Amino acid sequence: MKIYETGRVCVKTMGRETGSYCVIVASKDENMVVVTGPKKISGVRRRPCNIKHLEPLETQLEIAEDADDETVEKAITDAGLLEKFRSKVRLPQ
Repeated sequence: MKIYETGRVCVKTMGRETGSYCVIVASKDENMVVVTGPKKISGVRRRPCNIKHLEPLETQLEIAEDADDETVEKAITDAGLLEKFRSKVRLPQ
């Protein structure tokens, strides 16, 4: 079982989106994945991200590889995580 697999919910730990929830939508290689918020929910736009900048959570959504933002948004809503995604996490310094 891979930790950084499609559908895994993560928290961004680096950059301007620090503390925002995101979902992995594709794997590029062993160190890079593609994440999305989607932007209108959590503020994280679809982009490649190094796995060192992510903190994986136990939650995993049932989405297909390279799912579009509407599909990801529907999966978040169906899982009851919409309010969670709209908030930010305070990470320890």
